[in-house]
Amino acid sequence: MSELSDLYQEVILEHNKNPRNFREITDADRTADGNNPLCGDALRVYVSMEEDKVADVAFKGSGCAISKASASMMTQMVKGKTREEAEVLFDEFQRMVTGNLDIEQEENHLGKLKIFAGVLEFPARVKCASLSWHTLYAALNNETEISTE
Repeated sequence: MSELSDLYQEVILEHNKNPRNFREITDADRTADGNNPLCGDALRVYVSMEEDKVADVAFKGSGCAISKASASMMTQMVKGKTREEAEVLFDEFQRMVTGNLDIEQEENHLGKLKIFAGVLEFPARVKCASLSWHTLYAALNNETEISTE
């Protein structure tokens, strides 16, 4: 197994076991529910905005390790970002996991999220990795739910 694969597994397992920002935000400005019926992933994303910035973001729900780890890392990456910066990360993440962004050749802002590039090798898991991102995007745009059917 390659060093990158080992790191990928380690990060996924760590964030699944100890997800960051796994909580409700009772006074969130925006929430959205995401559902992946094929895998059974279901989560709610909570966003509190201060002007144009994501002041706080969290999630609750259940799902596979990839889904939970992706949501955990997403919340870490978008907290403190402007809405536009969060949407750029959404776009880059989505393009990366679907094979439409060459993270080595194209400029991007993904940082540690590049660890999810390996999910492309497992097409059934792309929806698991991107569910929280689609749900965040829905919340930022005042939509209340999404499904990856």
